[in-house]
Amino acid sequence: MMSGPVITLFLKEIILYNMVLNELIKKKDYEEVLHVLRRHPITFFPQIIFLMVIFIAPFILFSIFQILNPNLLNNTFIYTLLIFVFGIFYLLSILIFYIHFIDYYLDVWIVTNDRIIDIEQFGLFSRTVSEVDLFRIQDVTSTVHGIFPTFFNYGDLHIKTASSNIDVIFRKIKDPNIIREQLIKLSDTDRKHHYSDEKLAVS
Repeated sequence: MMSGPVITLFLKEIILYNMVLNELIKKKDYEEVLHVLRRHPITFFPQIIFLMVIFIAPFILFSIFQILNPNLLNNTFIYTLLIFVFGIFYLLSILIFYIHFIDYYLDVWIVTNDRIIDIEQFGLFSRTVSEVDLFRIQDVTSTVHGIFPTFFNYGDLHIKTASSNIDVIFRKIKDPNIIREQLIKLSDTDRKHHYSDEKLAVS
């Protein structure tokens, strides 16, 4: 019952995020969204395992109490206290899981035919939005390290731009090599359009 408000808050945050995503992007008339990227779902699996362990742990402790001292739980005060403590424990566990999920779900990299938009979530109520024009991309490097990243095909994508202060990293995304190749092609295409537009403006 205590998890109800948490679940409600969770759903409201997801719905609100989906509603304001277009506002965050402020898509141009000619712009087309090609990719909406998040970290690979397998990277969130440890948090799910952790939550399952946390949920099972109180039942194990409860069983141990019954084995060691069966009469202990017959005490109404102690029984009520344990229920209260376990309830608080579950609520905190759900809140921690919720924060981790929000951080996972709301960290998004959006690739259009004109730019890259980096939306990074900090905690529950703070986020930063930055963008890079495709024609400014100078180098794109994909890295896949480790057994799990190799097996599940996920890794990081490092994007270097003409500005020394603006670099973008797609962290633990699926198919980094494919995305890398597509970004290089998109960057070349956008660069040609950009420079042709500049020549027309000058002439």
